[in-house]
Amino acid sequence: MAARHGALTVGIDFGTLSGRAVVVRVADGVELGTAVHAYRHGVLTERLPTDDRRLPPDWALQVPRDYVEVLQHAVPSALAAAGVEAADVVGVATDFTACTMLPVTGDGTPLCELADFVDRPHAYVKLWKHHAAQPHADRINSLAAKRNESWLPRYGGLISSEWEFAKALQLFDEDREVYDAMRYWVEAADWIVWQLCGNYVRNACTAGYKGIRQDGAYPSRSYLAELDPDFADFVTAKLERPIGGLGDIAGRLTSEAAAWTGLPEGIAVAVGNVDAHVTAPAAQAVEAGQLVAIMGTSTCHVMSSDVVREVPGMCGVVADGIVPGLWGYEAGQSGVGDIFAWFVDTCVPPDYVARAEAEGRSVHDLLAELAAAQPVGAHGLLALDWHSGNRSPLVDHELSGLLLGQTLATRPEDTYRALVESTAYGARSIVTAFRAAGVPVTEFVATGGLAASDFVMQIYADVLRMPLSVLDSGQGPALGSAIFAAVAAGQYEDIAAAAVAMGRRRTRAWEPDDAAADRYDVLYAEYTALVDHFGRTDDGVMHRLRRLRRDAWAAADGAAS
Repeated sequence: MAARHGALTVGIDFGTLSGRAVVVRVADGVELGTAVHAYRHGVLTERLPTDDRRLPPDWALQVPRDYVEVLQHAVPSALAAAGVEAADVVGVATDFTACTMLPVTGDGTPLCELADFVDRPHAYVKLWKHHAAQPHADRINSLAAKRNESWLPRYGGLISSEWEFAKALQLFDEDREVYDAMRYWVEAADWIVWQLCGNYVRNACTAGYKGIRQDGAYPSRSYLAELDPDFADFVTAKLERPIGGLGDIAGRLTSEAAAWTGLPEGIAVAVGNVDAHVTAPAAQAVEAGQLVAIMGTSTCHVMSSDVVREVPGMCGVVADGIVPGLWGYEAGQSGVGDIFAWFVDTCVPPDYVARAEAEGRSVHDLLAELAAAQPVGAHGLLALDWHSGNRSPLVDHELSGLLLGQTLATRPEDTYRALVESTAYGARSIVTAFRAAGVPVTEFVATGGLAASDFVMQIYADVLRMPLSVLDSGQGPALGSAIFAAVAAGQYEDIAAAAVAMGRRRTRAWEPDDAAADRYDVLYAEYTALVDHFGRTDDGVMHRLRRLRRDAWAAADGAAS
């Protein structure tokens, strides 16, 4: 017989490679059951499922039906794992990686599901890490600066290639037929809610951070017309929809979605949200100055504040962007766990892999143990964490990774440690930018998969010279979504109250070592010198290499056809 726990909610976190559902008790946030479902098609970086032609560099696509399969598999499995009565579930909420976009028809059908467009790359989902729109972001930024657009400083002076307008402009320029066939340019965060409740409501979070919506308005028609006269009506024709506030109800679960999930028809479906932003309430970080770093394949840094400032290179500052009544700031690093995984997958010699297998542990754990035994600076290396470009504070995805100081004595654990340190330096540069702009950072709260690594967290504490708190849950975004579901279902008055009851964190889980921090101060100064040279004052060698790479693939594809 299923156990009864009072009112329950379900949070569903759509990540880069999989979706995760968690069943949570509303009274105290206890997680009763969870399940994960991997996307069948993963991330498409080389080819479409239906076409053998190679995708250009810097593309990252997904198949939207993979998201529906998460609803069909992960949610019923989480309910079964929890051993609860589905009838006790009062609400469901979702979060998504952002900015992840897809073109759809008027009824929400993805264009990639139509026979006419199944072999057209622009008809598929553009994942957050799709960086091929950088030239289009450059156009957006150049024109906005020329016109002194009032919204540009709210984004640190630069709009990212990851965001809605840059990706839309790339679609407009490169496949007008798909653009014209598209009725809505939809955030995946809103599309999945649409599938659950039948209503298309834009969420305030992605509209503000990724959709350049400030003070109730998107960029003007005159601005868009100057980008291209045929792009002038993009907002009204393809983007604009009613905006739902965070924690609001978007609609009620449809009978079809109830059949997919095993949840009761008619329960509250919350307005969509971003994975990073829902995590703040899960970590009880809803007060000014509490910075939450969601550390996974990439890292997103979110923080609320009672002051509004223009912070160079930030991903945005939005009124009520994380919790009502405060300004929500976002920054980020485009590659963190992705960088460590790339190194382990492509750069570690077979004898290390064999040793890890013989000892029954991962290569990551082996390298971390070997690297942790080194004194700070002993490897003689310094890296730039730009393997996926730089999201903050430079907002330039044409930049690339760099490793300096290699010799014939350099070992894999040396490089692994240098890469981990480089991401910690990147995090420090973000904290420094906030403080320099007059936005205090009083607490650093680590969440996500990397927060479970003592090796990584100790390096971050030492580099940042700050004690680190940690979200005391392995399901941060999903727990956060469950909190928002409780608010949408009327179980709590507001997000702050729900966060107190249902969230959790351990304060000062890692303390900085003063001697190590002193040595890292010296290395961080060298890091900032490299940032200035290659990211600000260099003549553009990284950009030229990117162009040469694109040109080489274009020439090869032309010769093949």
